[in-house]
Amino acid sequence: MLVYEMKLEGETVQYEKLDEAIRTGLFVRNSIIKAWIDGQVKSRNDAYKYCKILADNLDFPWAKKLNSMARQAHAERAWAAIERFYKNCKAKVPSKKAVRPRDDGSRKGTRTKRGYPKFKKYQVRASVEYKTSGWKLSEDRRYLVLTDKFEAGTFKLWGSRDLHYYQLKQIKRVRIIRRHDGYYAQFLIDHTREEKKELTGKQTGLDVGLNHFYTDSEGNQVDNPRFFRKGERQIKKLQKRLSRTKKGSKNRIKARNRLGITHLKVSRRRNDWACKAAQRVIRSNDLVAIENLKVRNMVKNHHLAKSINDAAWYKFREWLEYFGRIYGVPVIAVEPFNTSQNCSNCGKKVSKTLSTRTHKCPRCGYEADRDENAAINILQSALKQLSTTPGRGESNISGETGLCLDGETQTDKPTRRKRKSK
Repeated sequence: MLVYEMKLEGETVQYEKLDEAIRTGLFVRNSIIKAWIDGQVKSRNDAYKYCKILADNLDFPWAKKLNSMARQAHAERAWAAIERFYKNCKAKVPSKKAVRPRDDGSRKGTRTKRGYPKFKKYQVRASVEYKTSGWKLSEDRRYLVLTDKFEAGTFKLWGSRDLHYYQLKQIKRVRIIRRHDGYYAQFLIDHTREEKKELTGKQTGLDVGLNHFYTDSEGNQVDNPRFFRKGERQIKKLQKRLSRTKKGSKNRIKARNRLGITHLKVSRRRNDWACKAAQRVIRSNDLVAIENLKVRNMVKNHHLAKSINDAAWYKFREWLEYFGRIYGVPVIAVEPFNTSQNCSNCGKKVSKTLSTRTHKCPRCGYEADRDENAAINILQSALKQLSTTPGRGESNISGETGLCLDGETQTDKPTRRKRKSK
């Protein structure tokens, strides 16, 4: 599926109605989590039924204002968190240690299970999701009308996407997102994007780093843009202004929005750069090999966490796998075991520290840049993995599920099996 995003233009009263709808969707999601904890919800169907109970409850008159399918969409969000918790328990994911304050003010370490569903608090970035009802488009596809009982009204759509290429029945969901710089509408369109690409006869391995964003197996290097580092001075200045304001005041809300908009600009620059860089790599090669890095574990190093997050390695990998599916280019993720230590020429292990930036093999005399040597090892491992795994010449061979981002989502209805003949 495709995701098209456009900005909403309306009046202040309309935005207040959207805030009520977003807050109600958050209430439905948290209520289902609470019902699951109490044992009232034990399946997805129970979550759907509990939405009806909330709508009929006189103590929560605002719940009935939200469209019924929108309530179901938030029930699906709650049940997705519960299913993720069950999956982690089944896979025996190790628990993590959390520090909680005691009543007397002291702190005590307790063991909490990883992925346990939590209640979401009210924050600026939030959304409400509609399925096939509760909204409609104008004939020129430039205006969006929300038809639920919140009566938010008609909003003008601002964006470069043209919805005339798709039928209305292809739009499966409409998601209203609130950010620091306004409100946006995302249209989930049932369409498979495919692009043709001429064969280039090139194969490349990529080794990501902090000095350079990545180095390929041919020795080409791309500089790290460091968007957060460039805007860090302005962010610190706005954070100081926010800390000096009084809690609950209008000046604090204004300062928080200025800070949030600055963070949005940094993240958008980073995402746009990663998207364009990934597309260039995919279109210029017939096979791309990368490392299967565990970024979540790597950022536990507090000396490098800021630089690793600013580099956006995982975002770059997501875009590589997305464009790999579109252009039909295999993207193979290999395990990063001794890729920077082994010699790409003879295979002997040459131990070196992070400060050693040149690979020199005492056995064969091969000398190259450390990252270039690692990129060649990554490509060799990918080719070996591809040759030993027949019938898996498609993209996303790493086995991980591709994320939607600004691209595709996965279908939620499996194919029906045929009945056995009697």
